[in-house]
Amino acid sequence: MERPARLCGLWALLLCAGGGGGGGGAAPTETQPPVTNLSVSVENLCTVIWTWDPPEGTSPNCTLRYFSHFDNKQDKKIAPETHRSKEVPLNERICLQVGSQCSTNESDNPSILVEKCTPPPEGDPESAVTELQCVWHNLSYMKCTWLPGRNTSPDTNYTLYYWHSSLGKILQCENIYREGQHIGCSFALTNLKDSSFEQHSVQIVVKDNAGKIRPSFNIVPLTSHVKPDPPHIKRLFFQNGNLYVQWKNPQNFYSRCLSYQVEVNNSQTETHDIFYVEEAKCQNSEFEGNLEGTICFMVPGILPDTLNTVRIRVRTNKLCYEDDRLWSNWSQAMSIGENADPTFYITMLLATPVIVAGAIIVLLLYLKRLKIIIFPPIPDPGKIFKEMFGDQNDDSLHWKKYDIYEKQTKEETDSVVLIENLKRASQ
Repeated sequence: MERPARLCGLWALLLCAGGGGGGGGAAPTETQPPVTNLSVSVENLCTVIWTWDPPEGTSPNCTLRYFSHFDNKQDKKIAPETHRSKEVPLNERICLQVGSQCSTNESDNPSILVEKCTPPPEGDPESAVTELQCVWHNLSYMKCTWLPGRNTSPDTNYTLYYWHSSLGKILQCENIYREGQHIGCSFALTNLKDSSFEQHSVQIVVKDNAGKIRPSFNIVPLTSHVKPDPPHIKRLFFQNGNLYVQWKNPQNFYSRCLSYQVEVNNSQTETHDIFYVEEAKCQNSEFEGNLEGTICFMVPGILPDTLNTVRIRVRTNKLCYEDDRLWSNWSQAMSIGENADPTFYITMLLATPVIVAGAIIVLLLYLKRLKIIIFPPIPDPGKIFKEMFGDQNDDSLHWKKYDIYEKQTKEETDSVVLIENLKRASQ
């Protein structure tokens, strides 16, 4: 009997040890109660803030952490704070689910999740504007454009509001304009609190004054949708069979943050060459002592005895920005090389109409004479024979007229002589 008693005592001891160990670690493994008073609010234009209170009845040995995520379990987060915020366009309902647990391990028995959603925008979805896009031009001003909604009156008056972290309040864009079917508005965007704007963005909302259309929201990160101004070409010259191009970058940009595209058009060969430049540098003494901010690029294989026209455009690169798709406009073209003097062609172009007009007038005035010269008349054989043998009737008539004239002349002479004799006799 002694041996079974010992076995029973050992079994009881194991049960006690197991029970004691389970009681000491119950708090971390127990399912926690849910959070309370979960609420949601919207600040500025697109900043959504969720807040909640700690759960009731939590064990004193529990170090509370809050597990949260958005729809479809996106952006999971475990943190001790009793709030969470996110910049999100409010074009649809946004939901956040929150639960509590006693550790930072996601698998440690979180509480039941509590969900809170933002209300959807009011109004007909077909009335909201479409294709709302914003571009930050040269880090100086932002230009937003959109198309009217399908169920919208043509005379709708739109209003654009914007906000970013450097503003004390929401501002209204005043420069509303139309470009064909698109409607746009631009506003200054330069006075940021710090030059490191990687984490900043601009919140946009477009709606109408009467509140009849559904608002449309957009969030524009300041590291994307950036379009620089075109650069300025300062100098071109040839050396050792290469063409050197020197230009100045647009303001507000560092050279390392830009990529370049150089276009060279040759007038003789009619070639159209484009060179992609990631890093523009020239090891050439010609550029020593130039102003700061100028960039150089060497274009190989360009003929110096022909006219070459150069243009440049730039875009942001991914070293400094997320977006590298928006090229600037082309710079003003600059040419180098030899070409025929255009004065002769301009003179000929102006003189040709005058010469043609004068020739037409001369042709009209001397058309008959020219016709005789070009097409001489064919001689009449009958007339030739008449001149050779003569026409008797015509000849007789000619002599008859001559006799009559002679007779009249003689009679007048005799009369004058008779009168003179009579005068002398009377004296």
